[in-house]
Amino acid sequence: MKKKLITLCILLCTLVLEILPYGAVCNFANPEGAPRRVTYSYFSLTPYGYANFAPLITAILTCVLLLIVLISIIFKKAIGKKTAILAGIASLISLCPMLYGLDDYSIVGALISLCLIAVTAVISIHGNGDTPSAE
Repeated sequence: MKKKLITLCILLCTLVLEILPYGAVCNFANPEGAPRRVTYSYFSLTPYGYANFAPLITAILTCVLLLIVLISIIFKKAIGKKTAILAGIASLISLCPMLYGLDDYSIVGALISLCLIAVTAVISIHGNGDTPSAE
């Protein structure tokens, strides 16, 4: 049960970071010189509209992971391997804005990625398959 609560706390921290308006980055052209950098929440549709799909998908997957962990705590079920795979996919998608370059990635985005990687590690290492935990 302790491992599930750790996972829940990390996911809640991730969700708070995703709600903050500093995670998703869009760089807009500026006729006076350097591009203008604007940051948004991971739940904002503006980056999605400018073809930065990863933040919104990451936010949705984080909510799904949070729901799965809450259900596993309430109904005392084990967190299975499929949840670890889903967390791994969310971790990889959270790193996708770096494909555009480091200018399109923020420190908050890096913290979100680290939190999701930590969730993946906790679930993978301490997840006990499909059997209920004995804790």
